[in-house]
Amino acid sequence: MAARMKFICDTERCIDCNGCVTACKNEHELPWGINRRRVVTINDGVPGERSVSVACMHCTDAPCLAVCPVNCIYHTEDGIVLHSKDQCIGCGYCYYACPFGAPQFPETGLFNHRGKMDKCTFCAGGPEPDTSDAEFKKYGRNRIAEGKLPACAEMCGTKALLGGDADVVANIYRQRVETRGYGPELWGWKIAYGRSKRGETQVRGDLPRENQQVGDSQNDPWRIP
Repeated sequence: MAARMKFICDTERCIDCNGCVTACKNEHELPWGINRRRVVTINDGVPGERSVSVACMHCTDAPCLAVCPVNCIYHTEDGIVLHSKDQCIGCGYCYYACPFGAPQFPETGLFNHRGKMDKCTFCAGGPEPDTSDAEFKKYGRNRIAEGKLPACAEMCGTKALLGGDADVVANIYRQRVETRGYGPELWGWKIAYGRSKRGETQVRGDLPRENQQVGDSQNDPWRIP
């Protein structure tokens, strides 16, 4: 069974540098006005601000695939959602169905006047032969056929954006969450400046914090998540 390929963005690491956006445009030589990936900031300028890198998430049950009237959108064996520009009629149904705003159209107007749909391909090209000139002209470079990861994930400076085998990506993120800890009181005042069982301020090598398990990775404050 082929691996399922997925993206995930770790909002605790994303610094809104837009390196993923630049890497994508440069790798595929995208025209002006087309951004297959973008960085969205939530709660901009207020406590709790987070940035998240968004593109096509290559859904298992993709709504864009369900609404396409000409069936130009399809799944590959490894779960990547691709499309055929030769079949696309520019109706825009996929644009309205996608919760991530991934499908884009280079022109304005109705039906074929919108132009052919363009979106993130997970750097896997399209239906043309792998690494062919025709494939590159329509969809950009096929890094998956070359045995590489998507350019956006590979170029992320903080490794906030992860892309690849869904099981591997999930394990990496799970380890990060376990290292950061758990529970609503993890980063509160009590944890940072609370007293240990000996009545002294917590220091490295001291007894475990009360809301943590003995031997848990959180008891080593010098381990970077």
